[in-house]
Amino acid sequence: MQKPPYRFAIIIASVFILTDAALWYGIIFDRAIAGPEVYFLDVGQGDSSLVLLPDRFQRVSPLADNFPHKIKILIDGGPPNGKVRKNLENIFPANDRYIDMAVISHPQLDHFGGFIDLFEKYDVGILVVGPAAGKGVYWEALRAVIEKRKIPVIVLSAGSTITYGESQWEIISPDSGAAAKDINDLALVMKLESGGISALFTGDIGANTEVALAAAYDIDVDILKVSHHGSRFSSNGVFLKEVSPLISAIEVGKNSYGHPTEDALRRLAAVSSQIYRTDANGLIKVAYQNQQLKVFSER
Repeated sequence: MQKPPYRFAIIIASVFILTDAALWYGIIFDRAIAGPEVYFLDVGQGDSSLVLLPDRFQRVSPLADNFPHKIKILIDGGPPNGKVRKNLENIFPANDRYIDMAVISHPQLDHFGGFIDLFEKYDVGILVVGPAAGKGVYWEALRAVIEKRKIPVIVLSAGSTITYGESQWEIISPDSGAAAKDINDLALVMKLESGGISALFTGDIGANTEVALAAAYDIDVDILKVSHHGSRFSSNGVFLKEVSPLISAIEVGKNSYGHPTEDALRRLAAVSSQIYRTDANGLIKVAYQNQQLKVFSER
């Protein structure tokens, strides 16, 4: 998929780094945006991304006059530190406690731990998980909350699609029944096409999986959720050349792994991607409006 030649110029002109808190939160709460929105939440060392999709019924929000209603998809919940809930409370009104679809890319604590607390306080329409099985005390605590709250769970793998109006999610990895030495390579990889933009959410997959997906799928997208917090074992050069993302978001916090590594940052820069990271930029918002892709960061 060849990107329109004007898109890169538009995004360069549309990036704002906002230090004024009142102005920033005015942008967060700007529910007048009709197009899709992607948020990379600031949850520390872990992943959590929020996608807001246009409502095909063109309803307005019941909680605020004249604001277009959005379908809310939350991909991963970060670690069990309460930060995912704090992020959502900063984005939505206090009485808006509904998530249409939650996704656990793979059962590692820095991706699902925040859901334990969140699911106690939010209603969830459906939970999507991959074929990898979880284990341990925290996983069992999450299972107990899911059962208590009667959240429907569906297992998806490569070849599955989720369609809502003009928005479509394509699951491109892992295959059903797939096995891997590293559970990171069993993470759900999801490609979104919605309202003229595209995004790829990669969980923690490593370079071998990235290269395999680059050979098998059209993965050329506008927005990339960078694999494995910017690990040197991910963000393969061949993969990034095929993705050719205009915007790359690294979800990362204070850690002892050296994430994001200089190797990953260098490879991202080599494909001329604009790089944002939650440890440096805080909450990141990408919005598509009037055929323009706009990026706003908290810091």
